[in-house]
Amino acid sequence: MSVLLLADHDNGALSPATARLVAAASELGAVDILVVAENPAPIAAEAAKIAGVHQVITVTAPETAETITNSLENLAQRYRNVTASASSVGKDVIPRLAAKLDIQPVTDIVEILGPNRFTRPIYAGNALETVEDRQATHLLTFRASAFRPAASGNDAPIETLDLSVTSAARFLAAHRTDSDTPDLATAQIVIGGGVSVGSAEGFQLIEKLGKTLGAAVGATRAAVDAGYAPNDWQIGQTGKIIAPDLYIAIGISGALQHLAGIQGAKKIFAINTDPESPLVKIADVALIGDLFEIIPQLIAELERLGIKR
Repeated sequence: MSVLLLADHDNGALSPATARLVAAASELGAVDILVVAENPAPIAAEAAKIAGVHQVITVTAPETAETITNSLENLAQRYRNVTASASSVGKDVIPRLAAKLDIQPVTDIVEILGPNRFTRPIYAGNALETVEDRQATHLLTFRASAFRPAASGNDAPIETLDLSVTSAARFLAAHRTDSDTPDLATAQIVIGGGVSVGSAEGFQLIEKLGKTLGAAVGATRAAVDAGYAPNDWQIGQTGKIIAPDLYIAIGISGALQHLAGIQGAKKIFAINTDPESPLVKIADVALIGDLFEIIPQLIAELERLGIKR
């Protein structure tokens, strides 16, 4: 057994990002997935379907950083590679585990060059560095958006572990944004709104365009800080890193931390009143004008053409 991967899941469901993580981890060897949850069974059943998964291990425990870290620590000695997503959970858990195991982690990996050679972004994504990890055990996090998802159709066995994991922390509440839009981190089309949208009501126009295109909706940090959009919509260095086929940036000037989060986008379409803004300059296509005039016209034209999901 070579690779232990922490499953990425939320609200009782496996995240689409996990299939991408499996594809990355499979380059290092056979993958075992660890699911830590209060009700891990349905999550494990979905994880077992991913191609490349050798087995799924479940631990029934509260989903706190402490219990997840303790579960990983109990299993780490069996594996050469212990891996997770470079998500909020991974950023919380992996440093804790690194301190316990006295291992230097390699984080935010976007390419695997060999058994111990990895590529990761530095300087807010403006450069890439190659890292060689000569430790006996590798502690790694992958940027899920940098990898294509693994196929499905597998039927890996599921093992239940009775680990005595405790936590001093107690889960109190989860504050979620209800949405039927695709997952932001793995969506093929993403529409992002900036502070220029002006209000939470203004963002409803962005959401309407998103529903028309079947796209995920995101926001800049400034828009989130202003209260126009929920925190889990934030795109950028301190939010979610995305790599869609198409990114539509509406009213976004292009601060460095936001640009760091969208560098994986294959095509960028910008709508802005400022032709000199940084994001307009790097966009593949730019439309200069008032978003409150352009977006309703764009939605109407898409609906006229029958493009409505």
